[in-house]
Amino acid sequence: MKLPFAGRLLAVAMLTAVTAVMPLSAVTAQAADNSTDKPKVALVMKSLANEFFLTMEDGAKAYQKEHANEFDLVSNGIKDESDTTNQIRIVEQMIVSKVNALVIAPADSKALVPVIKKAMDAGITVINIDNQLDPDVLKSKGITVPFVGPDNRKGARLVGEYLAKQLTPGDEVGIIEGVSTTTNAQQRTAGFKDAMDAAQMKVVSTQSGNWEIDKGNAVAAAMLNEYPNLKALLAGNDSMALGAVSAVRAAGKAGKVKVVGYDNINAIKPMLKDGRILATADQFAARQAVFGIETALKMLKGEKIDSTHGVIETPVELVTKP
Repeated sequence: MKLPFAGRLLAVAMLTAVTAVMPLSAVTAQAADNSTDKPKVALVMKSLANEFFLTMEDGAKAYQKEHANEFDLVSNGIKDESDTTNQIRIVEQMIVSKVNALVIAPADSKALVPVIKKAMDAGITVINIDNQLDPDVLKSKGITVPFVGPDNRKGARLVGEYLAKQLTPGDEVGIIEGVSTTTNAQQRTAGFKDAMDAAQMKVVSTQSGNWEIDKGNAVAAAMLNEYPNLKALLAGNDSMALGAVSAVRAAGKAGKVKVVGYDNINAIKPMLKDGRILATADQFAARQAVFGIETALKMLKGEKIDSTHGVIETPVELVTKP
């Protein structure tokens, strides 16, 4: 029986809590309990409290089930989007477990690089998904890691351009950014600003909502209070957009302040339909990890991968009212 989304979140939260205190030997056993010669691929994601990453994990598990004779999968996620320390710990566990490949959506574009180098030094093939590792930090460590993912700036620009058509030049807007030390947050903010600048909108505030509903809500509420003439809020992901929608309603400005997001999670689909959220970008969560796993398996086989400057670009599309 498939639990409803809320039930799945509770189950994941309980599992995460157990994993956090799981002995290293138990985690190692989880990764090494299959004695076959199939490669073991570790998928390390960000917060499993975010529907986007749950969908990513489901897609990866479904893919592994279809290709069970080709590889084994170990999936892990952290408690919240900024739990960098625990994500580093998970990667270290995967090194001890001697997985063959690591597919990672790093919580921080810079802080994860040292442990990723450690994994590569141990002979593990590493693929970067979702949030691109900082090129300068990678270079300083003397390593290169392929990035498999969408052009976040392009996706955010598409959303911003659609929003701009509903506004008037000179209108005030606010940007709710993800974790500011992550490349994808920076790129989405840049894409939003590209669109707003081109349309002659006035970006009055850019603040981090840490990718989370509650923080997104608090940031949106503060912006609405400080800028009473605000006409729109551009959220770097749909979780923060959900928080922004609640803040707009609480401020008595439903229908007066437009909200856009990014990710196209299921939770916002009713809001797209009734207009509470104007637009989002779909980067195909169910395929995100799969794209990375496919690339990792190719590299393990010694096959050539097609990339441009170390990037294998995946699709991103504008999503509006159905």
